[in-house]
Amino acid sequence: MTPNEYCKEKAAASGSSFYYSFLFLPKAKRQAITALYAFCREVDDIADECKDLSVARIKLAWWRTEIGNLYAGKPQHPVSKALAEAINRHQLDQEHFLEIIDGMEMDLDQNRYADFKQLQLYCYRVASVVGLLSVQIFGFKDRKTLKYAHDLGIALQLTNIIRDVGEDARRNRIYLPLDELKKFGVTEAEILNSQASDKIKALLDFQIERAETFYDRALRELPVGDRKTQRTGLMMAAIYRTLLREIKADNPTQVLNARISLPPLRKFWLAWKTFIKY
Repeated sequence: MTPNEYCKEKAAASGSSFYYSFLFLPKAKRQAITALYAFCREVDDIADECKDLSVARIKLAWWRTEIGNLYAGKPQHPVSKALAEAINRHQLDQEHFLEIIDGMEMDLDQNRYADFKQLQLYCYRVASVVGLLSVQIFGFKDRKTLKYAHDLGIALQLTNIIRDVGEDARRNRIYLPLDELKKFGVTEAEILNSQASDKIKALLDFQIERAETFYDRALRELPVGDRKTQRTGLMMAAIYRTLLREIKADNPTQVLNARISLPPLRKFWLAWKTFIKY
């Protein structure tokens, strides 16, 4: 199996919405973005699945070293080898890969966020930084596109957080800012025990509105001249925003007990509609 084949299998196996948007890219860019996504999956899986925190820290430390190897021209892992060409072709910044690892380490160090400022740093590291790397792969002419990538990353990660409230609670993680729980009269125990209520619905409606604001902001910031090259990100926005709106329409408290998702055919249709639109 070649490094690119390894990354393709990693991306396809995840079942993520990202995979559907990659299908419309030219081969070289598709391989580059798939390698970036595979890297994100590798380090995210460590934070999510490794039960022993000391082992998780060792594995993330290994990836820090491996990123150094990659930029020194000595990659060892299949994902790193696949990333090598993308880094050279698109001038990807080493620091961005290390920031993604920083974000994964936040999952090891804390399972609560005091306020949105703390949460936004997490979202920046695990999502906005990926967006910044992605726009470099897709290509852009106007630096305003970097601001679009930052805010779209926040929007996508907030959507993930809303979708996964129940799943995260079962891992004793609450990403919703604690000061906002207090504002809406919701206790940690109510989240952890999946106790649906009007208070939790109001809290989740507030989170959804914030995510919508970031989608709106990102789309306003994307310059017209870069929309065609950034279609992959726009496809992601279409898929995730549709998911967000379905969560809101069907009663947001459902996320406490079920993982809401769109069928694969619908994701592909949303991606295709966005592709032909731009």
